[in-house]
Amino acid sequence: MNQKDPSLEPFRVEVVEFQQALAELRAVRDEVFVGEQNVPVDLEHDALDPISTHVIARVMDGSPVGTGRLTTERHIGRMAVLAQWRGRGVGDALLLALVEQARQRGWQDVHLNAQVSALGFYERHGFQPEGERFMEAGIEHQAMRRTLDGQRKIERQQEAIETVTNIITSASRMLWIRSFTLDPGLLDAPDVMQALRTFATSGRGNEVRILLHDAASPQTNHAPLLALAQRLPSVFLFRELVDPEDRTDPSAWIASDAGGYYLRRLGERIEGEAELHAPARCRQLRASHNQAWERARPVTEYRALGL
Repeated sequence: MNQKDPSLEPFRVEVVEFQQALAELRAVRDEVFVGEQNVPVDLEHDALDPISTHVIARVMDGSPVGTGRLTTERHIGRMAVLAQWRGRGVGDALLLALVEQARQRGWQDVHLNAQVSALGFYERHGFQPEGERFMEAGIEHQAMRRTLDGQRKIERQQEAIETVTNIITSASRMLWIRSFTLDPGLLDAPDVMQALRTFATSGRGNEVRILLHDAASPQTNHAPLLALAQRLPSVFLFRELVDPEDRTDPSAWIASDAGGYYLRRLGERIEGEAELHAPARCRQLRASHNQAWERARPVTEYRALGL
């Protein structure tokens, strides 16, 4: 009997009322902060909880596996994920949900105090260190800040990986990808693959529509994304551009139904522009993608792989 791959087990993140979800919030936070990190209970349970916005990550049976909160002072905190669920995109999803709550309030920035061991995680989501490090509850911390609005230029490989990961993680049900050959070094990066795996197994009927300039190269080069798509053929759909006008367009992009996009006008280069909340620009990219999609051919040779 085939055992279920635990990395594919879906979860969902939702905003909850503090009093109604109090037991679940405390169960996760007490296990992580009090049990693992020895934070005193009287510091972990504070007066900000009842007036903050809280999010919970739950597996499909409803069990809580992660938490986070956003205070009225634009501060993100109490980010906790149960040990067995770390490294599966839960923290990313919780953080993006809290950032979206801040964005909906019209705030221009958000702040947090990151444990130094988690600096890389928050930097990957666009947070920048501010000031000197300090001790809190016996743990070294770093204050960080993220600006929420505005387009930014992507010039480095790691920036591109972080941006694509954020776009995928924040998507609700749809992703549109246009690529030359599934972008080696970008779409096969571990963080991107994990985000795609989590998106594809969310249980919401999600879909990824991928337009390729060259469908043969990913198969020849054994692109990791094809292996994932073989396991989840109802999620990943592939077509190859055949119309001469479509094929002369050198651009590549990823866009989501949550309004995030990353556009490279010269698609075989990493340099481009991105924004995590630009619904109007995303609608334009999606319209262009859908028009080309109708003219493109299904990649029938992938079906031999079980796609």
